Amino acid sequence: MLDFDLGPGLATAARVGTPGRDLRDALLLRLREQGFALLQPAQLGELCGLSPADCAAALPLWEELPADPYLKDGGRYRRRRHGSFVHETAGAQPGLRQVAHRAHYQPLTYNALHGGLVRWLEPLDPRLCSMACWGGLLGSLGEVFGQVRPQPRWFVEAHQFRIDTADGIGRPTPEGAHRDGVDFVAVLLAQRRGIRGGESRVFELQGARGVRFTLDQPWSALLMDDTRVIHETTPILPELEGAGGCRDTLVLTWRAGGFLDPPRAEG
Repeated sequence: MLDFDLGPGLATAARVGTPGRDLRDALLLRLREQGFALLQPAQLGELCGLSPADCAAALPLWEELPADPYLKDGGRYRRRRHGSFVHETAGAQPGLRQVAHRAHYQPLTYNALHGGLVRWLEPLDPRLCSMACWGGLLGSLGEVFGQVRPQPRWFVEAHQFRIDTADGIGRPTPEGAHRDGVDFVAVLLAQRRGIRGGESRVFELQGARGVRFTLDQPWSALLMDDTRVIHETTPILPELEGAGGCRDTLVLTWRAGGFLDPPRAEG
């Protein structure tokens, strides 16, 4: 059974003995026992070698995101970019490499609103992927997930999102509670500005229990085993009526066996 502890024990364990080892052990325990874990900014930085300077350097790139042209609810509240990577964890040449730009695809099984669409989103800005911290971020999280379920190769997708309240309301997950159809998901909060709402909710895939909380510290992170839990984020509203606001995130997914691609046409 999942205990659905929000994780104060993780913070406590990270301060005991050798910080790096204790943090990783506590994180693995959370993922194995309950299927998700929360990391505070300092813990994410320790785990992945992410410094405050790295975070500050990346943040302006969220100001340049193009509009998402695929929203089927008619909204204009989402901006995003997308990129794909392969992380070799075994063999003669382990490491992370970016692959040619490809479409993002989810079947209806996992996304009742946008499933079945072949979405050619604008690619990630090369400035983000060339930052010294980028490989450490994806590589370190992939190593953690590989300790939960060992894999020789991870297929990684990166989604840079901005949800805004320009039209009064923004929906981080318009499809509702869902799985992504992958093995693991990491949601990193880059910033939230001038908004209320945006509550994260994580539920048992098989069961009725769940938790709710708000990521409110920049560069805090929610890590999830996508085979064991479903998740959603509630809509955001402007903190002050008539004023704009936004919620910026980096969503990363790891999948074994290949990327989710549209079915091939028979012929």
